[in-house]
Amino acid sequence: MADTKVETISRLAQWKIENFCPCSFKKSDPFKIGIWNWQLSIEKNRQLYVRLFPEPSRLSKEQPPLARFVLRVSNTGANRKLYISPIHERLLRTYEDFVWSVDSPFHGRFIIDVEFLDLKICPLDGGEACSVWPSDQMMQSSSAQNTLQCLSRMLDEAIHSDLTINTVDGTLRAHKAILSASSPVFQSMFHHNLKEKESSTIYIEDMSRESCMALLSYLYGTIKQEDFWKHRLTLLGAANKYGVAHLKEACEESLLEDINSGNVLERLQEAWLYQLNKLKKGCLMYLFDFGKIYDVRDEVDNFFRHADRELMLEMFQEVLTVWKPV
Repeated sequence: MADTKVETISRLAQWKIENFCPCSFKKSDPFKIGIWNWQLSIEKNRQLYVRLFPEPSRLSKEQPPLARFVLRVSNTGANRKLYISPIHERLLRTYEDFVWSVDSPFHGRFIIDVEFLDLKICPLDGGEACSVWPSDQMMQSSSAQNTLQCLSRMLDEAIHSDLTINTVDGTLRAHKAILSASSPVFQSMFHHNLKEKESSTIYIEDMSRESCMALLSYLYGTIKQEDFWKHRLTLLGAANKYGVAHLKEACEESLLEDINSGNVLERLQEAWLYQLNKLKKGCLMYLFDFGKIYDVRDEVDNFFRHADRELMLEMFQEVLTVWKPV
């Protein structure tokens, strides 16, 4: 049964085939990405045919997925070969809706990856498809919306502001009460007889005015999704510095969601620096459990020159855990 199990992390699904004979057929167990259960199948007949399809259900029938994805097939030996499909965007309803043919002699042990770039619900009435992944379209009660509008005006128009923030490239106006309620560090500044309380001025010289505005927008509850994504690494540093635990958790969840070979080493370094265990575990799984260390081999040497020794030790221990002798 292990030969049909598909492992998933973030938006990546990986099927490790342990024993596949020529002229044979194999189908995976269902695995969940988004709101649907999916399955993969492979068939060998001159070429290797890979199919991706939603598990038949009432959900996939009434809310069929419009999927944007890419597939990769690679062997596990020393002479590693990698085949990458084009980026596909398909409405997937049944087993027959998608097949990718790979002209290769794969058999025995190999790996199939499916990376979902986007998943949308395709309405049966022909309306606009909507993504199943988080967006800034949050449902809120009218009272909560009104409160957020008031807070937004307080920040944007500096209504009864009592605090000046000097950043590296400009100043902002804010409210001590809002910052104190959000951060124990700010609360301490304004509670004790420190210079910040006396002058009503604080200096945040490790943030630009734009990124500091994103921090304030988060604390006031009015941040936009695109601003959060743009500044999330800077926000992570600020959350750690000022003790804003919920912002730190939000940044970690967001960084965990879109791990890929282009950012995984940077994410691993951030996870180590800010003690983000969930993100660190996700990065190590991506690199070693899912075998993506091969995709970043050119960047690894430079990473090891600057990485903390304890982090390198953890990576080595992960290697020993994952790559056990067969």
